[in-house]
Amino acid sequence: MTNAKIEAVLFDWGGTLATWHDISLHEMWRAVSVLLDEDNADELTARLVAAESSVWLRSRDEHRSSTLEEVCALAEVVMTPAALAEYERQWDPHTELEPDAIDTLQALRDRGLKVGVLSNTIWPRRRHEEVFARDGVLDLLDGAVYTSEIAHTKPHPEAFLAAMRAVGVDEPSRCLFVGDRLFDDVWGAQNVGMRAAHLPHSAIPIEQIGHTEGTPDATVQRLSELPLLIDSWNEAAA
Repeated sequence: MTNAKIEAVLFDWGGTLATWHDISLHEMWRAVSVLLDEDNADELTARLVAAESSVWLRSRDEHRSSTLEEVCALAEVVMTPAALAEYERQWDPHTELEPDAIDTLQALRDRGLKVGVLSNTIWPRRRHEEVFARDGVLDLLDGAVYTSEIAHTKPHPEAFLAAMRAVGVDEPSRCLFVGDRLFDDVWGAQNVGMRAAHLPHSAIPIEQIGHTEGTPDATVQRLSELPLLIDSWNEAAA
């Protein structure tokens, strides 16, 4: 382990800051498709599920990002405002914040640490910031990178470096990345020179597991363990 003091803590979102939920893409997209074209809802649903699945496979294998707009274009579907509202309503229950997230972020900031988010997502920044504002998290973040806005997804090094720059830190060894995935989050962060902490509670679908599993620098059962963990590392570094 490097002896550098940790200056920034970067978080994954789904399954890390937000509680893991098993999602049925079929059920979610069918609710949207009924509003788009009720008579052809089954066909639209199949196309949308196939399109979204394809961009997540591309993310896993090529680490290239996507957007909700691209998913709709691949499915040859034109989203309406009502359908978009239903899409976001369907996802709302699955954006629930971890109970100790706010206290943890505040404790990190109280220590003078930078706090950021790096999320593999097809959603726009607007949607994530609405969720963070709803839950009282937005003002606790020094920076955030959503892969819908950049060319690459985790575990590509550029995604992690973008998140590091977003919080104003210029040395990967001074960053800790916290996530629930041993490929995207742990291996990806370590590959660029960051330390990585694993939150091991998510049931990652088999088709989303990448080619390598990193060995985390620490495993935490709750986010609230992070401040004392970082204290111990920084005291040792001093």
